Amino acid sequence: MAENGNVSEVKVSQEALDIAKKQATLGYRIKRNKECYFMLAPYFIMFFFFTVIPVLMSVFFSFTYYNMLEMPDFIGWKNYIKLFLEDDIFLKSLKNTMILAVITGPVSYFLCLLFAWIINEFKGWTRAFLTLIFYAPSICGNAYVVWTLILSGDRYGYLNGILMKLGVLDEAIIWMKTEKYVLPFLIVVQLWLSLGTGFLSFIAGLQTVDKSLYEAAALDGVKNRWQELWYVTLPAMKPQLMFGAVMQITQAFAISDVSIQLAGNPSVNYSGATVVTHLLDYGTVRFEMGYASAIATVLFLLMVGSNLLVQKLLRRVGE
Repeated sequence: MAENGNVSEVKVSQEALDIAKKQATLGYRIKRNKECYFMLAPYFIMFFFFTVIPVLMSVFFSFTYYNMLEMPDFIGWKNYIKLFLEDDIFLKSLKNTMILAVITGPVSYFLCLLFAWIINEFKGWTRAFLTLIFYAPSICGNAYVVWTLILSGDRYGYLNGILMKLGVLDEAIIWMKTEKYVLPFLIVVQLWLSLGTGFLSFIAGLQTVDKSLYEAAALDGVKNRWQELWYVTLPAMKPQLMFGAVMQITQAFAISDVSIQLAGNPSVNYSGATVVTHLLDYGTVRFEMGYASAIATVLFLLMVGSNLLVQKLLRRVGE
């Protein structure tokens, strides 16, 4: 009898294990949640055709010589060898991009979080008005006109006019045609434009934090606002933090419009060149699509690596 009981238990355990394995399969989850997958299908289809396939095609073309008039000719690693060993402009563009990304990415991210945290303390129309004021530069199509007037190279430029009136300068400086000034001003303008979608996501995340968490934290020994921010607020809005990080990383590595509008393309001695401006040169002017695809692939890998690093850092928030 005991042996029969043990056999029955083994059969039941095996059946439970088989059911658990079946439930863990992707097909079972899709079948069980088919309504959710049906709702996700339009976005997934568009994402696949307009993001995944172009990325894969870009990686493929990066190993070819392709000028859009002839069939792609497979050349192996020659584009990448030329990129890192022969193309001095790319190396300078890569250096400028890394400087811009390392400075504007983290700084703009923390500024977005700081301003969102401060604005969230206001109520009603005051909060809405302040949000609009900070968000407006990122959506204003003619934002560069303001900086064109400020950085104008004649005595009528606002910056030249003020510095000459104060006696700091004796004559006007052509700011965006002087190599040493180009990159610092690009950093300043990019930071001014950086309060965009990530900033809005932070404000939305702050408004969704459960107020009861602050009361529970106070009972656990949280004593001031900084501790509340680190142990309660930030852990409760990790999805928004991740979204904001992705947006800021993408924005920092994809800087091009600021450089083109203010410094021109090419800029003086390529002092304002970035990876994206170099990519545009080969992709839309020279139509060397194989080489342009190699540049795009390098940029893609930089973004992916940065995102993985940021994800690892954000997991430690609240610890």
